Amino acid sequence: MKRLGLIFAASAIALALTPDAAKQLITPDRLFAHIKVLASDEFEGRAPSTRGEELSVHYLTEQFKRFGLKPGNPDGTWVQDVPLFGIKSTPTSSVTAGAQTIALEPKTDYVAWTIRPVPEVKVTDSDVVFVGYGVVAPEYGWDDYKGVDVKGKTIVMLVNDPAVPDPNDPTKLDPNYFKGAAMTYYGRWTYKYEIASQKGAAAAVIIHETGPAGYPYEVVVGSNTHENFDIQTPDRNASRVSVQSWIPYPTAERIFTAAGQNLAELKKAAVRKDFHPVTLNAKWSFDIRNEVREVKSKNVVAKVVGSDPNLRHQYVIFTAHWDHLGKDPALKGDQIYNGAVDNASGCAGLLELARAYAKLTPAPKRTMIFLSVTAEEKGLLGSKYYAENPLYPLRDTLANINMDSMNMWGKTRDLVLVGLGNSTLDDIAKSAADAQGGRTLKPDPHPERGGFYRSDHFEFAKQGVPALDIHPGTDFVGKDPNFGMQKMEEYTTNDYHKVSDEPKPGWNLEGEAQDMQLVFDIGLRVANGDGYPEWRPGNEFKAKRDADMGVPPPH
Repeated sequence: MKRLGLIFAASAIALALTPDAAKQLITPDRLFAHIKVLASDEFEGRAPSTRGEELSVHYLTEQFKRFGLKPGNPDGTWVQDVPLFGIKSTPTSSVTAGAQTIALEPKTDYVAWTIRPVPEVKVTDSDVVFVGYGVVAPEYGWDDYKGVDVKGKTIVMLVNDPAVPDPNDPTKLDPNYFKGAAMTYYGRWTYKYEIASQKGAAAAVIIHETGPAGYPYEVVVGSNTHENFDIQTPDRNASRVSVQSWIPYPTAERIFTAAGQNLAELKKAAVRKDFHPVTLNAKWSFDIRNEVREVKSKNVVAKVVGSDPNLRHQYVIFTAHWDHLGKDPALKGDQIYNGAVDNASGCAGLLELARAYAKLTPAPKRTMIFLSVTAEEKGLLGSKYYAENPLYPLRDTLANINMDSMNMWGKTRDLVLVGLGNSTLDDIAKSAADAQGGRTLKPDPHPERGGFYRSDHFEFAKQGVPALDIHPGTDFVGKDPNFGMQKMEEYTTNDYHKVSDEPKPGWNLEGEAQDMQLVFDIGLRVANGDGYPEWRPGNEFKAKRDADMGVPPPH
């Protein structure tokens, strides 16, 4: 790492470059060099509040310094402290269903944890209620809790949105409900635990299915059986559901059958508006013992100050989370979740974008903020904290461009923008893509997986800031038409949130370099533009932005 630092230090000699020359500084070799460091075993999987965090924060800060950026916190430092609770949960659980007592095996049969920072959480012999998809959506006339008080009970629900069939073609989903095939926020696990908290449930259990979830059950296990984190709140999360849990579908079937219910039939019933919750002939118990600590994790923040004195107090924010899942001493063999693609690759892109912008003469008109956030893997906590405690006013923030899991497999004729169609950022991105050899922009190829709600840009969008999330294209130059989707599926199945997410010898980072050069152009066009990007009419985040900008609501 020291030798790499010296190489990068030598490259920080001041150069004044045009935009075309500056973006050519973003090269595959430089990107790969960052990834190899951040995803090395030395960094121990980059879990928050570990030696891996210390090394990650130090590395990012030192690179920003060497590239000639300024500290991004207005207090003159390179970090924003993020106050978190760290909670390591050890759960036990059992269900009495009908005449059977079913002892559940941790990880195999269920995952359970709490975000209440207390020594122990117990739910004893609680009534069990199946609440369909666990959704309350007034705009669709939908209420999966109708007629039942679930306070103090264990609720069980299906993953994703209600899969309402199209009445004209039952092989498709009805576009009039929950955006058809695309996932809405109602389908995200975070929403399901939030509504369970509002309803006063004691425990909330999500039934995992790989297709609707968008990832295998092993991802749930890998993501939630280490130390979990949440933001410190005044009520110490007393208002949040005490137990958060997932179970695989076969375990759910076993429980429902023992309770005298047919899960498959209930699942069919749950896609109708007239569904009513079903109380099972079952009692569920959880006992979760916790090791709790208060920690200050860190967002790393740097900036290139805008060159226009009238516009430099307006901002474009680029984000990439530095954290991953750390180490699991219980594993045999490799114990380190290196997180090379997720998200050392995004951090590498963030660093090299920052370096390129720092070389521009003149600098972009508006100030460019480079924010590498903590605890994305624990619920977008670092970006949530920034969005709720911004260092720079969100009213003066034109856009957020997020990088999470970049292209490792070569150049593409296209680029996927998660969030395409939501805002006038589309027009800016299309203009930049046209200029880069006529590349095309495509929306998320799997909108049913809810990608827009799964990375840090979402926390900015919730606060009204137009946002894009950069994903690899699928039309690879010189490859079979199916190559791109195959690579994505291989990564999701074999490496996502697994210890195997390590630098691979066959990678071709010409694709990430190409994408980052395009992102460079998009960001520059936003920073030098005449106005603010805007959400398109009908978007769920438009009202928040309009209110912040003083735009009167429509009549």
